[in-house]
Parts: sequence; structure tokens; C-alpha cells
Amino acid sequence: MYGSDRVKNEKVCERMDSLAELRVFVFICFVHVVISKPPHIVFILADDYGFNDVGYHNPRIKTPNLDKLAASGVRLENYYVQPICTPTRSQLFSGRYQIHTGLQHGIIWPSQPNALPKNETTIASKLKENGYRTHMVGKWHIGFYKDEFIPTQRGFDSFFGYLTGGEDYYTHKNGLGYPSREFRGLNGYDMRRNEEVVKNAAGNYSTFLFTNEAVEIISSHEPDRPLFLFVAYQAVHDPLEVPKHYTEQYKDIKNSARRTYAGMVSCMDEGVGNITKALQQHDLLKDTVLIFSTDNGGQIHAGGNNWPLRGWKGSLWEGGMRGVGFVYSELLEKPRQISSELIHVTDWFPTIVHLAGGSVTGLPLDGYNIWDTLDSGKPSPRKEILHNIDPIDSYWDFPSDDYHHCRQAAIRVGDWKLLTGCPGNGSWIPPAESYFPTKPAVVNALDNINSTFLFNIREDPEERNELSSVFPEMVSFLMKKLAEYNATAVPVRYPNPDPASKPKLHGNVWSPWVH
Repeated sequence: MYGSDRVKNEKVCERMDSLAELRVFVFICFVHVVISKPPHIVFILADDYGFNDVGYHNPRIKTPNLDKLAASGVRLENYYVQPICTPTRSQLFSGRYQIHTGLQHGIIWPSQPNALPKNETTIASKLKENGYRTHMVGKWHIGFYKDEFIPTQRGFDSFFGYLTGGEDYYTHKNGLGYPSREFRGLNGYDMRRNEEVVKNAAGNYSTFLFTNEAVEIISSHEPDRPLFLFVAYQAVHDPLEVPKHYTEQYKDIKNSARRTYAGMVSCMDEGVGNITKALQQHDLLKDTVLIFSTDNGGQIHAGGNNWPLRGWKGSLWEGGMRGVGFVYSELLEKPRQISSELIHVTDWFPTIVHLAGGSVTGLPLDGYNIWDTLDSGKPSPRKEILHNIDPIDSYWDFPSDDYHHCRQAAIRVGDWKLLTGCPGNGSWIPPAESYFPTKPAVVNALDNINSTFLFNIREDPEERNELSSVFPEMVSFLMKKLAEYNATAVPVRYPNPDPASKPKLHGNVWSPWVH
């Protein structure tokens, strides 16, 4: 038995008073186990999708499909991801904090010989063990320098998408192999089906490509076999590109970047609607658990917004990590809920394995099984989150200030959050379509490497009331917690770029280069 069915039957079993009733119930349970099957699981991941960029947080942004799914399911309002792409994806796939995989510093650039370690079990591999057909569509971004690190070698039966961290939506070229000048403008094409380069994708908008691929997978799936479909949209990561008709409803937004970004959001929302419709048409939706999540906060420089939260993509402030997320399923015992329970991206691994009827025994996970929290509203088993510990001072040669990394750490325990080092730009930025004044940060954390910040997030989710001098004993307690986590960390793995990675050596295509 799976999900809420198993919990409900266990509750009924506890109420059985007579042996005769118990025998009947055992027989019913036996029959149910024989005919029952695990749910289909569809996970949709948006890229750089800001907290204030979904309709149910900001009615000016039109996301009718996301709004409807969230309202009919469980909306997550105390849900955390990581500040940038690779860390979130690596933690989602492995259920492990980045300090335990060596990926605690920055992202994986295309020219770096780096990846989620091979000894880490991926969620796709675990689901294959339980009989799932596993498919991935979209952005990978957890390493590809060797063949053994690409999606079809990490548990996926099929892959259609790109391996690097970002590219043009139409040409599908990525020119930034690494921030240094030698690795800029490399102009590598990046679109694959399984292990082969897709040569006819140029000119086709990626949101359409990925939605159509997901719909085709759903259409051809054998319904008697459980499906795991992971759709990692390129949207709404820069560059700001979208077919013009999607921006027409946002003509009153004068800021061109925000207007285009809003159109990209609505295009992605349409794609989610088409995926949901395909599940319905092929009689899969009633047996599906659909999860939606962003990978990090919105990028202010590229039209995204996290108002009223502080900070943005790349920062350890709430705006960089408190994510848009929800779960929709007709299998939920208590749908149409808004959950304020503490949930982290690492929790999806054990939760999804539980739904699949699998076991995580023996895996050193940092995530928790939160299905009871989602299904019936029980308290989350998670009481704290290590947001990250990055021990490296490294100012990259890159024009965007949210990638000027230096030593930093942040932890959340209960209602309290501690930040140390330089947690990123801490400004509050209202959306361009509003009339709120921009309020400056209390301190520019990029220029204050040895800063310490303490907030009560439950009472002050906007991080406006800094309390480290008021509660020094809490600062000491959380610093000790950070030290305990740091004692379990593996060394940072952030290798120099490899000239052998350059696309011109591989037919102008980003490809595995170490053999």
C-alpha cells in the first residue's frame, strides 16, 4: 500500500475490536496489496523562479494553471531550496546537503571537470529499483565531463535536454564555460536526446520543446507501470526571451526586463497546464503525485522578484532560498491546504522513495520523509536546515554581483536563522509593477565579510530586525551547530576549468571530454 491509503488502513486496523473483524480486514489488506501500485510521480522544476512571481503571491503575474494546482493541493509556504542552480539540483537528486557532496562552493561551470559524485545514489536510480520508468526533460547541470555523469547513466531511461547551466532559448548555445576571459564566448551548442546531439532543435523555443517532450512521454507511457517524469524547465532563467504574444497582457509593465520575464512565466505556466491536461487525457492524473518547485530565488537583474523577502538569487537571505512550491494529487488525504511546516529540497528524495514503496535504509540522507506532513497535515519531522557552509573566499571575475562569493554560512533551527560571512546582496526590491519604494539593506554584506546576523524568521520573515546583539546566547548556540555540521563536511571540490572542454574541440558542442 502507498501514501495515504496505507496510513488510513493502519488507522482502521487499530480500531478493530474483534478477531473476526480483524481477519476480514487482513484479507482486504492482502487483496489491496496485490492490486495496488505506487503512484506516478511528476516533478516540475522551474529555474530562477522568484517568490513574488507566481499568481497566488502576486496577482499581477498570470499563472492560472499553477494557481489552480496549488489551491487544489498543498501549497508550501515554509519551503526552502538553495541559492543557486547546481546545489539545489544536487540536493534534490541525492537527498544530501552540499557539504556532504563537495558542491558547497558555487555552481558547476561547463568547463569544470566536476559532478555530483558517482557514489551518490540518485532518486532516478532508486525509482528504477522499484519498477519505475524514469524520464528526464530539460536542464541537468550537475556535471557531464565524463559519460558516466550524464542523465542516462544516473538512472534515467531517457533524457531530452541540455547538460550545462543555461543557454539561448532558440539557438541552444551556451557561451560561458567559466567566468574567466579565456572561457567566455565559447559558443557551444547543447541539446541532446539520450547520449546523441539533437541537430534539429535550433530555432525552437525551449519551453515549447520541453513541454511537447513531456506530453509525448505521457502519451506513450504504459499506464500499468509507474512513471517518474522529471521536467526541469529552462524557464525562467535568463536570457530574457519569449514569443511576443506572451508579453501582450503585460503592456502596462514599463520595465522591459520585468515585462519579458512575466511573459516567460506565463508561457511556462501554459506548459504546466498542458502537461497536466495530458495526464488527465491519458487517465494518469488520478494516480499521480505532481510536485512543483523553483530551484532558487528570482534573479533581480533578469526580471525576477522575491518581494517582500530580502535578497535574491545567489544570496543566503530569504529571497534567495525561500521557494515557490506545492504538491498536487488526488491521493492527498487533506488537499486544499496551505502548509507552514518546515520543508527542504533534500526532503523530496526520501519522500518520493516512500511513495514508490522503496527503502532508504543504509543511505546517509540529510532529507526527511515528509509525506505525512503533505498528506494529512502532520508536523514536519524537520526542525532545522543547514542552508550551507562555504569555506572559500573567492571573488570571481564575473560582472554580476550575486556571484561574488566569499566565505559564508547560514543555518535555520526552529524559528531562528543565523547568517555569517557575506551572505549576498541583502536589498529589498519591490517589483517593477508596484509602487513600493526600494528599501536599502541594513548592511551591504558583500563588503562585510565577518558579519553575523540573527533573525526570528517566524516573526520577521523579511529579515528587517537583526537580533544578534539582543540574543548573544542564541548566536553562540547556532554557531556551535554550524561547527558540528562543518565537522561532517567533505572537502570542497571546485576544480580549475579544463581547456580540453572547449566546444570547438568537439564539433562546437558541449560534450563529455574526459574518457
